[in-house]
Amino acid sequence: MPVPGRDPERSETLGLWARYVAGGRCQSAARLEGKVAVITGANTGIGKETARDLARRGARVIVACRDIAKAEAAASEIRAETGNQQVTVRKLDLADTKSIREFAEKFLAEEKELHILINNAGVMLCPYSKTADGFEMHLGVNHLGHFLLTFLLLERLKQSAPARIVNVSSLAHHAGRIRFHDLHGEKSYNRGLAYCHSKLANVLFTRELARRLQGTKVTANALHPGSVHSELVRHSFVMMWLWKIFSFFLKTPWEGAQTSVYCAVAEELESVTGQYFSDCQPAYVSPWGRDDETAKKLWSVSCELLGIQWD
Repeated sequence: MPVPGRDPERSETLGLWARYVAGGRCQSAARLEGKVAVITGANTGIGKETARDLARRGARVIVACRDIAKAEAAASEIRAETGNQQVTVRKLDLADTKSIREFAEKFLAEEKELHILINNAGVMLCPYSKTADGFEMHLGVNHLGHFLLTFLLLERLKQSAPARIVNVSSLAHHAGRIRFHDLHGEKSYNRGLAYCHSKLANVLFTRELARRLQGTKVTANALHPGSVHSELVRHSFVMMWLWKIFSFFLKTPWEGAQTSVYCAVAEELESVTGQYFSDCQPAYVSPWGRDDETAKKLWSVSCELLGIQWD
C-alpha cells in the first residue's frame, strides 16, 4: 500500500539512484582466521570500515594511525561489534619517516606474519606544507610514506605468502603527472593537482611493485574507492560545504570500503597483480599510469629521497 503523501515513482527512482551511487559490493565470504592485516588510517572513513570487515572475518587487525586516541576509540568499537578482540592500535605517522621506521621495527618484533597490507591513509587538498623530512605533504604521505612502509614490511609479507598489498589510489590519478623537475611543488603548487599527482604515484608504484614481486606469491593492486563522504576533504572549507550539500551523490564509508575489501580477500584475485579496480571490478588506468619508464624512474627517485636501496 502506498504511503500517504509519498510519490512511489520518486521513491523508486531515489532508491535506484542510491544503489547506483553505492557501486559494487564485495561478495566474497572468505574467512581470515590466522591472518594478520595492517591498515593505515583505519581510525575513520573507509579505513575504519575496512578494518571492521576484516575483523568480522576473523583477522588480526593492526590499526596503524597518527591519532592514537581516535584509533583506540575505533578499535574499541570494532572489537565490541565484531567480538574479535584481536584488533590493536599502533602509532604511525606517515609524514615522518622516523615514525614509519619505529612502527615497522615494533611490528616486526611482535608479529611473525603479515598477510594483508592496506595502504589506505591519505591527505587531500592540503595548503602547501612539508613533512618532517621536507617532502611536499601529498607526495610525502600518500606516496613516499607508504612506499617506505611497504619496503620495511615486505620480507614479512614474502615469508607469509600468499599475501596481498592493496594501495588506495583514486580516479583523480587521471589528472596527475609526475613532475620530476618539481616533485615538491616548490616552483608552482596547486593543492588539487598535488593530490592528483600523488594518486598517480600510487598507481605507478603498484605497477612497478607488482612487476618486481612476480613469483613471490605477494600481489599488489590499486583501487579507486569512489567519491566517499569522509574526512578526507577536511583541509578545504569549500569541499566540506559541497560534500555536505551533495552527500546524496556520495558513497558512505562502508560502500567506499568495498573495493578495498574485495582486493584484500576475494578468492579470484589470489594471483591477480598489478591491476587497478573500481566498484570491485577492473577499471581503466590513464596512459600516464601505464608508463613503465615513468614507474621505474619514480621508483628510483623515491629510493633516493628515502635513502634506501630497493632492488
